Amino acid sequence: MAKLNQIIAVEKGVKSKSLQDITAAHHKVQKPVHLAGISRTYQPKDEEGEQLPPESTRVQVQAEDVLREMSASLTRLFDVTATKDWANCSARADVTVDGRTVVAEVPVSYLLFLEKQLTDLHTFVKKLPTLDASESWSPDPSTDWWRTDPVRTIRTKKVPRNHVKAEATDKHPAQVDVYYEDVPIGYWTTVKYSGALPARRVNELLDRVEKLQHAVKFAREEANGVEVTDRRVGDAVFGYLFG
Repeated sequence: MAKLNQIIAVEKGVKSKSLQDITAAHHKVQKPVHLAGISRTYQPKDEEGEQLPPESTRVQVQAEDVLREMSASLTRLFDVTATKDWANCSARADVTVDGRTVVAEVPVSYLLFLEKQLTDLHTFVKKLPTLDASESWSPDPSTDWWRTDPVRTIRTKKVPRNHVKAEATDKHPAQVDVYYEDVPIGYWTTVKYSGALPARRVNELLDRVEKLQHAVKFAREEANGVEVTDRRVGDAVFGYLFG
């Protein structure tokens, strides 16, 4: 008895061959010249008349034959697809991570859905913003954000100062240079806040997503290993259509 994964493996080839056969059948019946034949014989009016050989053209394509050929090809496709779809209705497996069953008896179609969604989730989680590693962060219960410890910095103001290079004399005024000195005038106390996530948390989430991805793939392979019953749908369908 075949397994579901074996049916899935041959389905693509059967589909491809059926498409080729249908295309060929379509082309055959669309050329009227291939379906037409003729037979002509000539008889002169009297015995002295010219004798001409008979002429004939054979029918190259018979529509009923084309129908039989196409039916045979499509019957295989219908049977393989029916076998797969009927099996998919019963093919199920548990999604288990570290010995814990996350979802039980999941059908194959939903496992395929989960695989795609988890791929998108992995991309999303991988791009989550993380806290600046150069800072020291702690939870702030009052805001539910992350915060740094207060940092106190001095605020300064530039105050002009005079530097006397030469004292005044009775002949010359004093020579004075003006320079600016930073004078403390106050203090800033800064606390930074962030709504990002610790890198450890992001890595934990990624690990969970990846574990679930592996579990879903394993479950799909397990479900696809179920034994299948061959379904004979094509004969019934084409027996009705072209019988």
